[in-house]
Amino acid sequence: MKVEGRTFIVSGGSSGLGLATVELLLGQKAHVAILDRSSPPETLGSSENVNFIKIDITELSQIKNAVDLIIQWSKDVAAPLGGVINCAGVAVGAKTLNSANEPHPLDLWDLAISVNLTGAFNLTRLVLQHLVKVDPEQTSDAERGVVIFVASAAAFEGQPGQVAYAASKGGLVSMTLPMARDLARHSVRVVTVAPGIFDSSMSVNLSAKARRSLENDGTVYPKRFGQPQEFAKTVGWILDCPFVNGEVIRLSGAGRLPAKL
Repeated sequence: MKVEGRTFIVSGGSSGLGLATVELLLGQKAHVAILDRSSPPETLGSSENVNFIKIDITELSQIKNAVDLIIQWSKDVAAPLGGVINCAGVAVGAKTLNSANEPHPLDLWDLAISVNLTGAFNLTRLVLQHLVKVDPEQTSDAERGVVIFVASAAAFEGQPGQVAYAASKGGLVSMTLPMARDLARHSVRVVTVAPGIFDSSMSVNLSAKARRSLENDGTVYPKRFGQPQEFAKTVGWILDCPFVNGEVIRLSGAGRLPAKL
């Protein structure tokens, strides 16, 4: 799909993997709407191709309002909608039963599901009602746009204390193929990226011991954490290659999360 001159929505685009994705899209002359609780870097905000809207991804009314504003913006700048990239996410940690045999806090479960799964689904479904009306590209595939979800290695091998997080990311994995099948008649693709261990806002607070453990036991080659720009390049490849559809792409450097740190 041609990226230049199209509008892409990136949730969680103010930092980490989302910010790297925004920078890649801007480098390809796209218009980017950033949905986040925090403002993007000032240097990014000065770009006329950026539209930042502050939202809480768990609030449906805020998502609806943001989508309406973005659709009008895309019309004003004559940059038709190209897709949505769901980078917003939250990491929570709690065991099913703690050391005192007390049950997993329900508020942490609800937070993980509402942000990582329901928030991504709500944003996507509201964007799709507009994306399917975009004129298809003048190619043999007549593509209209792309939906990208961001899961995690935890969807496949979650560590102790990642029950809620793994469930929320596993939900994204599970809905990728059926959504791709649902949207095939509209020429819209759906792809999920499942990153392994990456330098991001979620890993910045790891202790030195935990980081060494993950580098030693959770990586194969390269023997390091993934970089946000490597995630963004993967997104760029997905957008560029029309035959990538209905897939969950592991981005892990052959690493697998260990059973425990």
